[in-house]
Amino acid sequence: MRRILLVSLSALAIAAAPAVARDQDKPITDREPDAVDVATTPVTDLNLKKDEIPKILIDAQTKPYDLSGLSSCGPIVREAERLDNLLGDDFDLPQNVRGGPSAGRVAKSVVGSFIPFRGIIREVSGANEQQRKMQAAIQAGIARRGFLKGVGQARGCRYPARPASRRDVERIQAERARAAAQAEKDKKK
Repeated sequence: MRRILLVSLSALAIAAAPAVARDQDKPITDREPDAVDVATTPVTDLNLKKDEIPKILIDAQTKPYDLSGLSSCGPIVREAERLDNLLGDDFDLPQNVRGGPSAGRVAKSVVGSFIPFRGIIREVSGANEQQRKMQAAIQAGIARRGFLKGVGQARGCRYPARPASRRDVERIQAERARAAAQAEKDKKK
């Protein structure tokens, strides 16, 4: 029974994955599982579906303190924005509170519980190693972003090439509130 379920879930995940496009606008650190994550749990555990490490994070691992091409504020701002878009908000902005139970996390856990010896399978298949590599790359990206903000602050650059001021935080929150209201309005149409 478990084998049939595992094979069925794997087939479903492989078939559904291309049809359900991932939201590329979400930061890589947004770990709230969605329907695709739940459906592809068996495929991910077998290391058949890997998240590729973005080039900007690979560069952050190899050259975290490199300032080549960053001689003025403009390029530093753009590099910090790229990291913000990929990693999500830095600690200088209010963080969304996460970590509690959610439907996605519960569903992913239930699907994962059907896989016998899941921990061993993930280790043998290389899925755990891939997850460790991704986490190391994310940490390098966070360190690089912090370094760039320090350099940007020393050079008098504007946000996001320096830590957010209270005024920056208020502006960003107002922009997000307007965008959320517009999205809600568009959804009702």
